[in-house]
Amino acid sequence: MVGEERTERSFIYLDNNATTKVAPEVVEAMLPFLTELWGNPSSVYRFGREVGKHIEAAREKVAALINATPEEVIFTSCGTESNNSAIESALRTNPDKRHVITTAVEHSANINFCKALRKQGYEVTFLPVEADGSIDLHLLEETIRPDTAIVSVMTANNETGVIFPIAEVAALCRSLGVPCHTDAVQAPGKIPIDVRATGVDFLSLSAHKLHAPKGIGALFIKRNTPYAPYVIGGHQEKGRRGGTENVANMVAFGKAAELALQNQPEENRRVRALRDQIEHHLLTTIPYSSRNGAREPRLPTTTNLSFEGVEAETLLFQLDQLGICVSSGSACTSGSVKPSHVLTAMDVPLERARSSIRLSLGIDNTQADVDYLLQHLPRLVAELRSANPQWEEHLRHKPIRLDTTTKHEDRHSVALPTHRN
Repeated sequence: MVGEERTERSFIYLDNNATTKVAPEVVEAMLPFLTELWGNPSSVYRFGREVGKHIEAAREKVAALINATPEEVIFTSCGTESNNSAIESALRTNPDKRHVITTAVEHSANINFCKALRKQGYEVTFLPVEADGSIDLHLLEETIRPDTAIVSVMTANNETGVIFPIAEVAALCRSLGVPCHTDAVQAPGKIPIDVRATGVDFLSLSAHKLHAPKGIGALFIKRNTPYAPYVIGGHQEKGRRGGTENVANMVAFGKAAELALQNQPEENRRVRALRDQIEHHLLTTIPYSSRNGAREPRLPTTTNLSFEGVEAETLLFQLDQLGICVSSGSACTSGSVKPSHVLTAMDVPLERARSSIRLSLGIDNTQADVDYLLQHLPRLVAELRSANPQWEEHLRHKPIRLDTTTKHEDRHSVALPTHRN
């Protein structure tokens, strides 16, 4: 039963794919490096060397998160830098290869970097996706060319939560002699990550997605993979990434990686159950609602839902007034809403794309959070539709028959009324 009481917190945060709250254990771990152990780890004296030991301990923990060796992990400033570094390195170490393949649903860190590469004369293929957000491996195989420098496919989509078959992608790339990179920023703590099992050459991480501070990321570089530094400077990170080390954040990342491994079972059990409760309640009680993206495989924390007849930006504002933080894949520019590039690539109709919101739960979310959301969201959707003068007219021309084929059900779960007013 949907509860009537609001959670004790001043707001309900359901946007964990955007960023996460820094865990108390992480704050505690990094504080000494802001107060007592503030030396430069590149210094030759003992004070600096002692600080450097903590960086290596953090590197070991991040490596353990993805089943890598510490020598295969370099720290960066964020996931964006890690993504850019991997692709740029592949191009610089293979100067005769000027073709890059990525997907049409990647994070903007990849999409915009690849668009910039196009302006520099490189060829980029943005691989299309199916209606459920998945990729066609046969199409990928056909797209790889002798001059392809790298294939970059995300582990899990940040908007829909759809998980990609990275092991199969990497195996295909390996068979054709092409390096494979994956943006795994959304995955840690939610699903297992094993670079040995997947066989990728590069993998990107970002600490602020797993309860550590912003401003620190990591890049896995498979042993013996050619690598050209993206940030050139001093000898830090064994010459693979210049710049004075952000020690406190590196230590924080290490602690967060340790916690992510511990919390992963709960993310997959308790948090998944909360996500499924939200999804089932909304799709079965709100007419003309639908899920965007495949039901499985999907991150256990993420759901992307559309409520036809409602502008997502208006709904987000109304939820914000109630202290509920969720997001939309749309961006409001000059008074017009631009649909999410992810939903556009999935051929989601414009009307539905503009009515879509993403809810992404985390380890801190509770049953009280879910109850409060479900108490108010259906009411807000109904009110916004009532205030939309075009909605009633729209209903007159809308079919009420539901396609119940398995293929349709796997892609979209749609709630329709049993009768029309």
